[in-house]
Amino acid sequence: MKIVVTGGAGFIGSHTQRLLLDQKHQVTVIDNLSKGTKQNIDTRSNFIKANLLDQKKIELALKGQDAVIHMASFIEVGESVINPTGFIENNILGTAKLLAAMRLSKVKKIIFSSSACVYGRPKKVPLFETDVLSEQENPYGLSKVSMEQLCALYHKLYNFDVTILRYFNPYGPGENHIPETHAIPNFIKATLNKKPIPLYWQGSQIRDFIYIEDLAEAHIKALEVKGLNYFNVGTETGVKVIDMLNSIFKIVGYKVPIQDLGERTGDVPFLVASAKKIKKELGWQAKVPLIMGLQKTIDFFYDKGA
Repeated sequence: MKIVVTGGAGFIGSHTQRLLLDQKHQVTVIDNLSKGTKQNIDTRSNFIKANLLDQKKIELALKGQDAVIHMASFIEVGESVINPTGFIENNILGTAKLLAAMRLSKVKKIIFSSSACVYGRPKKVPLFETDVLSEQENPYGLSKVSMEQLCALYHKLYNFDVTILRYFNPYGPGENHIPETHAIPNFIKATLNKKPIPLYWQGSQIRDFIYIEDLAEAHIKALEVKGLNYFNVGTETGVKVIDMLNSIFKIVGYKVPIQDLGERTGDVPFLVASAKKIKKELGWQAKVPLIMGLQKTIDFFYDKGA
């Protein structure tokens, strides 16, 4: 297939495009490089530097394509609180313009990179795709809900094939966001540099950590389905943040001090996926155990000099 990956210069996009290419798909990456880096773009991909708000340019890039994997969005929760307008413009308006360009270019299949944050503050675990989406805690979450709804609307109005993948907590080699707000890369870099690790809630939050290669595989599986689909992408295993941190210490063979930052507004106490639906309908399941994924991620940062 001929597949466009928006945001392909980012962490998840870079892994997904490589897997697509390895499976002999033709890949075009669209990215404005505001968050991603050109080094993340595989040399086998066709690269178009463009902003999704430039609808005419996106229309031209989409001509003759079969599907879009849409990953181009701002993701920093804290930044969304400071700059909600920027998130609304980039994430929501950018998605609206992308969908409009797809319709005009006659590309009617989209896999959308969503997030478990759409569930808001969950009342139970595990979370199922049929659970009601709760009130959002920040503009980032609001933007993901709106992006999902826009995609679903294009299915209803224009018969698009839409698959929405709700990621839980991705991690793995190659994660270099600026700024980096995710726990695992920050914990690993601090540990390798023997610096104190800032920790909220004494690490009592429970999360479902999904290894990047498993997550990338879910996008390839999603290319096979039609209609409107929602899938959680997680391991179905909840892990306390402090236990994940202790696993990092065990792998490297030493501990570093922990800086107790107390509570943090907006954190949810637990996020764990039910992945029964994606297992049944796509034949996908997480394969990489946390300890193995952490080892690979530590090796990556060690080789980079942290």
